[in-house]
Amino acid sequence: MPTGLTKDAGWQIGVSRILPHPAAIVWDFISSPEGIALWLGTGAVLTPERGTSYRTAEGVAGEVRGYRPADRIRVTHGTTTVQVALTSAADGARTTLRFHQEHLAGAEERERQRAHWQRVMDQVATALDRR
Repeated sequence: MPTGLTKDAGWQIGVSRILPHPAAIVWDFISSPEGIALWLGTGAVLTPERGTSYRTAEGVAGEVRGYRPADRIRVTHGTTTVQVALTSAADGARTTLRFHQEHLAGAEERERQRAHWQRVMDQVATALDRR
């Protein structure tokens, strides 16, 4: 089976990075309106309740599938599913941030989304470093 293709979730991509910030700081940003605009889309407002819907300014609609404060947010995004998750390092000073997207259309979309999530990660890291 090609890299990125799974039996259950179809084509998927994941991007992660260790950030030099405590998990609480990363969570506060990633779940804030500014953070949500970076990773989900401008205008999206998420309610931390399963089944609630959102719409971005670009017109992409979805719904919250999971929302565990200080841990992860999982939403549908058009025909795909996006998850953002945090894992605190043992020292508490660093956090691994992960973006994962599944049910992509194929290998080409997977590569496009890899570049997208790497850009998003760069933007999140820059925003956190400025705080």
